[in-house]
Amino acid sequence: MKALRYRVLLVGSWLSGLAPAAAQTLTLPALIQQTLASSAASQQARAAREGGYWAYRAYQASYRPQLALQGVVPSFSRAIIPVVQPDGTTSFQSVRYNNSLLAVNLTQNIGLTGGQVVVGSQVQRFDDFIRTEKRYNNQPFTLGLTQPLGYFNGLKWDRRIAPLRYQESQRQYLEDREAIAQRVSELYFDVLLQQVNAAVAGQNAQAAAELLRVGREKYALGRLSQSDLLQLELNLLTAQQAQAQALLDAETATVSLRTYCALPAPASGEAAPALAVPAPAPAPAVVPAEALAQARQHRAAVLAFARRQLQAARDVAQARGTTGFLATLTANLGYVNQAPYLLDSYAALQNQQQVALAFSLPLVDWGRRRATVRTAELARDQTQAAVTQDARSFEQTLLTQAAQVPALASQARLAARADTLAQRRYAITRATYEAGRLSLTDLTLASSAKDLARRSYILALRAGWVAYYSLRGLTLFDFETQQPLAAE
Repeated sequence: MKALRYRVLLVGSWLSGLAPAAAQTLTLPALIQQTLASSAASQQARAAREGGYWAYRAYQASYRPQLALQGVVPSFSRAIIPVVQPDGTTSFQSVRYNNSLLAVNLTQNIGLTGGQVVVGSQVQRFDDFIRTEKRYNNQPFTLGLTQPLGYFNGLKWDRRIAPLRYQESQRQYLEDREAIAQRVSELYFDVLLQQVNAAVAGQNAQAAAELLRVGREKYALGRLSQSDLLQLELNLLTAQQAQAQALLDAETATVSLRTYCALPAPASGEAAPALAVPAPAPAPAVVPAEALAQARQHRAAVLAFARRQLQAARDVAQARGTTGFLATLTANLGYVNQAPYLLDSYAALQNQQQVALAFSLPLVDWGRRRATVRTAELARDQTQAAVTQDARSFEQTLLTQAAQVPALASQARLAARADTLAQRRYAITRATYEAGRLSLTDLTLASSAKDLARRSYILALRAGWVAYYSLRGLTLFDFETQQPLAAE
């Protein structure tokens, strides 16, 4: 982030009004960087990005050969089983055997057709412990193909959707970072505003106490009415109540900021950092049409629109591919032999072929297939309409946000000027009142105008900074450097 100039105003420690001169000053960019580095929100954003990465890795692995070792070792059995005799009778015989199997398979998915090719080798050993015999059934090489016909091909749709989902997760991480910066800005200015309120309330209480002291002196000299004196006492009580409430509000806002940013609480006796009033937010020249073009190029939402439409189309294909005529072609060829000894089972190998076509065709389903497909089609149409509406809202929000940048910058400049004038006017009005040339009403109006101008200035800064990070999050583009945002 570019270094920004700051006009620092110490408006108070974390919980108590004005900070000592030696207290550390905390700036908005520093707090944002600290939050991005260590807060729970930033950790969640990084975890979501990593989750998207590993999900994409899992998708890529599904297109690569998979080598697996399978086996059942041992498989011992000792039991009495029924055995059908040649004359049709059943004899119960005691058996005690071990039937072990060990196989190595190399499988490869075929994304284009949804089938699978298997190359393998397996050996089976049978031990008959009663007859003291053993046999080997050896298949040193097998080549098999499993090809669904009419089924839903999930691999083909994953090839179109998974890359979009991965890119979306990476862009979403950048948006999450800007959302964190925006939220920190909101909480930062909430605390700043409450601390300004507390500081103003404290100054007003001190001023009210001083005016009451001067008023009592004037009342003793007969130059102030009792009604005005009572009004001064009432003003002091009101100012003290406002100060107490402002301190409570500042403490509440501080807790929210500290919790979100994962800031440690100040140690006992240690002065907490004071918040610096930032300069107005950067206001680079932004053409709304250019901002929209950058958003279309970099935002995760644009990818999400395409992904949602693809997912809806996939659901339709899945509804069609799980109903109606379905078939599976299975073919296998290789070599096989059996022998009492393992080495002998490799000699005089015999050919082995297997071909099978299994199918399923519903004859009467009472409209189940049609209803399933139609439901998916209607859901697809709803998704397309929702995406169209979301895209329009997205564009309108972006254009509105981009158009507000110069207006917010102008408001910040006007608020800063109004704050300066209100402070000077109050100083002149108070001096004039103390000289006895203005009424108490004039002084009260000037004080209220001063407080309102200060709050308006803080609110204008808040609006500018929140809009600044909002625009960055909406476009994923830094208009100061004219570069896309990059992940750290």
